[in-house]
Amino acid sequence: MTFSVESKGVYAIAATPFLDDGSIDFNSVDSLTDFYQDSGCTGITILGIMGEAPKLEPEESRAIIKRVISRARIPVIVGVSAPGFAGMKSLARTSMDMGAAGVMIAPTPALRTDDQIINYFAGAVDAIGDDVPWVLQDYPLTLSVVISPGVIANVISNHPSCLMLKHEDWPGLEKISKLRAMRKSGELRPFSILCGNGGMFLDFEPERGADGAMTGYGFPDMLTELVSLFAQGKRDEAHDLFDAHLPLIRYEQQLGIGLAVRKHVLKRRGVIASDAQRKPAQMLTPTARAEVDYLLSRVARHDKRAAV
Repeated sequence: MTFSVESKGVYAIAATPFLDDGSIDFNSVDSLTDFYQDSGCTGITILGIMGEAPKLEPEESRAIIKRVISRARIPVIVGVSAPGFAGMKSLARTSMDMGAAGVMIAPTPALRTDDQIINYFAGAVDAIGDDVPWVLQDYPLTLSVVISPGVIANVISNHPSCLMLKHEDWPGLEKISKLRAMRKSGELRPFSILCGNGGMFLDFEPERGADGAMTGYGFPDMLTELVSLFAQGKRDEAHDLFDAHLPLIRYEQQLGIGLAVRKHVLKRRGVIASDAQRKPAQMLTPTARAEVDYLLSRVARHDKRAAV
């Protein structure tokens, strides 16, 4: 299973399910994988920032990769970002040997200048091998690395193995338009753009040239429907669906508790057994949990999938 410069739809950013004692819940890994596939996702991305990858032991990461790939019927991309290239290389090669479609690489937070960013990705590709397809993750709000459209174009042009941009800049609509204009003028080769940020701006990103979403909002089935509506030109229907979910999407975007909200929703939907996170973690207070449940009941007035 592969992904390409023409990849579209929704690649779900997978949470990592844990039991209440902090051990990996492999039964929930299975049910979560099935849930993403049954929701119409065109791919799954594991071991991302919201997958609590830094909290895993190396052997745990490998076990999750093996489990998801063995069960998935759609392409699986593995987040391999690491402080050093040695760890990145090891995880990338292991992932590809297990059958991953490719890997995702984010810049290390220490990067500041354009040259540093360009050289970093050159070093990463040299480490993992230019035969490994990869996704460039652009997430300045969390990683503190600002990558301009020109630098993104430089990296994509320098490395044919970079097939996709995970776009998570904020504000970022103009960046999408700029990159697509560069592609239209012939300055850039074809590449896929999938957007993150919990779907916060997915009401306009497809119209700017995005090919879909790569995010982990607790209603991937809504995201796949939304992207499909835009593809069919049903703009008002797409915005109506988005508007119904926006209060919950916004609530999930609170810094620090976003993963807790996401896992709570997945648990309420019966997808995972526990909303536990690996420590250190910020859990929902009883008040916050009640607010999420209230928002779910509000969404359910317009979308029965939220009637949990």
